[in-house]
Amino acid sequence: MFAVEVGESRFEYDVQALVKAFYPQENVRVITPDIGREKREEAEKSLRLKIELHQKGASLFFLKPAPTDEVKRNGEQAVDKSYVWNAEAEAEGTESKAYKTEFKRFFYHALVDYTQKTLPWGSLTGIRPTKIAMGLLEEGASGEEVISFLQDTYFVSSRKAALSVEIAQREKELLSRIHPEDGYSLYIGIPFCPTTCLYCSFTSYPLCKFERMVEAYIDCLIKELQFVGEAYKNRVLDSVYIGGGTPTTLEPAQLDRLLAALRANFDFGTVQEFTVEAGRADSITKEKLDVLKKHGVGRISINPQTMNGETLKLIGRQATPEQVREAFAMARAVGGFHINMDIILGLPNEGEADVTHTIEEIAAMKPDSLTVHSLAIKRASQLSKWIEENGMETLKNTDRTMEIAAQGAEKLGMHPYYLYRQKNMSGNFENVGYATEGKEGLYNILIMEEKQTIVACGAGSITKMVYPDGRIERCEDVKDVALYIEKIDEMIARKRGFLKYGE
Repeated sequence: MFAVEVGESRFEYDVQALVKAFYPQENVRVITPDIGREKREEAEKSLRLKIELHQKGASLFFLKPAPTDEVKRNGEQAVDKSYVWNAEAEAEGTESKAYKTEFKRFFYHALVDYTQKTLPWGSLTGIRPTKIAMGLLEEGASGEEVISFLQDTYFVSSRKAALSVEIAQREKELLSRIHPEDGYSLYIGIPFCPTTCLYCSFTSYPLCKFERMVEAYIDCLIKELQFVGEAYKNRVLDSVYIGGGTPTTLEPAQLDRLLAALRANFDFGTVQEFTVEAGRADSITKEKLDVLKKHGVGRISINPQTMNGETLKLIGRQATPEQVREAFAMARAVGGFHINMDIILGLPNEGEADVTHTIEEIAAMKPDSLTVHSLAIKRASQLSKWIEENGMETLKNTDRTMEIAAQGAEKLGMHPYYLYRQKNMSGNFENVGYATEGKEGLYNILIMEEKQTIVACGAGSITKMVYPDGRIERCEDVKDVALYIEKIDEMIARKRGFLKYGE
C-alpha cells in the first residue's frame, strides 16, 4: 500500500488519481481528516507522502519507507524529499478553484521530479479531456491555441493534445445534427451475460443463474419504456442504444418482444442511430441477427477484446477467436449492419506481439468501427484479486501498443472520433473510438460529452438530464435485478417526478 495524508477531503480524488498514475503497482490509500480511526491507523502503517495545504501554497513530504515497529516507536518517518509551493495571489485560499488547479500543477511537477516519469495526460485526472478542447473551440479558440492551452496548463503531451483537438473538432460537427434542448436519446439496459469477465464491474448477471428472471425483467422493462414513451412523446428521439450486460443473451423471441414494444411506444422517424450491443460472439445466432434486422437495428458490436485464445480463457470470455470470425461473417451475411468491434489493451500477459496479432485479425474482418480500450482496473471486478495473486507487472499497456492499435485503425481507413478515460487505467492512457467516414457512433459521443438528455431504463441504468445552462441531474434505477422487478412501480414513479422536473 502507498498511503498519502492530505489536509482536506475535497482533494482526495485528485491526489489518489495522480499518485496511482505514477505508482500503478500500488494500492493507493488517501488519509483525510474525516477517515475513521481504524482505517487511519491501518493506512498510517504504509504512509509514504504527507501533504500540507496552506492558504498560500502547500508542502509535500515524501517519506522513507520504515518498518511498522519503527513508525510506532518514533511516531514519524524520515523525510526522503520535500517540495514547497508558494501560491500566487489569485490562487489564495484552499477553497478556490484557482488554488486547486495550481495545486495539481505543483503536485504533478513534484511527482515527475521524484519519480523521473511523465504522464501522457499530464495533471489531468478527469475522464473527459475532450470536453476541455470542445469548450475552448466553442468559445472561438483555434486548434493550435487549444493544443497550447492543454500543454501549458495541464502538461498534456503534444501527441495527446493534438488527438484531443482532432476528436473535439469532429465531435463538434457530428453533434450539430442532434437536438440538444427539445431532443433526447434512450438507453436500455439488459444486465445479463453468458459469463462475467475478469475485468468487468458493470451491472451484469450470469445468465445461467438468472435465466428464470429474464421474462419478468422484460415485462418490467417494457412497462418502464411505455411510461417514458408517453412522457416524452413530444420530444425528438435522436438515438437508441441497447447495452448491458449482453443484450443478445436474450432468446430471439425475447428480443423480438422487447424490440416490438420499443417500436410501438416510440417514434423512430427521427432516430439517427439504433444500436444493439451483440458483444459476445458466443451469444450471437442468425435468428437473433434476423430479429435485429427486422426491427431496423443499424449498428451492432461484436467485441472480441482480444483475438488470442489463451487470453480469452483467462478473462472468462468463452468465445474462441474462430467463433468471433464466424459471428462477424454471419452478421455480414445477414447484411444491413454497421459493425463495431471492441478490443482491450493491457490484458494479463499480453504484449506487443499479442496486440499486433489481434489488430491483424481484425483488419482481415474489416469492421466499420473499432473501439480501443485501455484496461481499467476496477475494485469491484475479479481482476483486482487476480492482480494481488499474479502481480501488476503482468499488465503491459505502452505507447507502442497504443500506436499499434492506432496504426491498424488508420490502415482500415478509420479516424478517431471519440475519447474518454477511466480511473486506474493501464498505462494511464485512454479509450479511443475509430470509425470509417459516416460510421461514427453518435451515442458514444453523447454519453461522453453530455450535450443531451439521455433517458435510461433497466436495472442499474442512470438517466442524465442535461439542462440548457449545462447543469446535469441524475436519476438511477436500482442495480439488483430482483429488486428492480419488485420495485418497478417505484422506479417509474421516481422517473415521473424527475422527467417532469426537467420539463
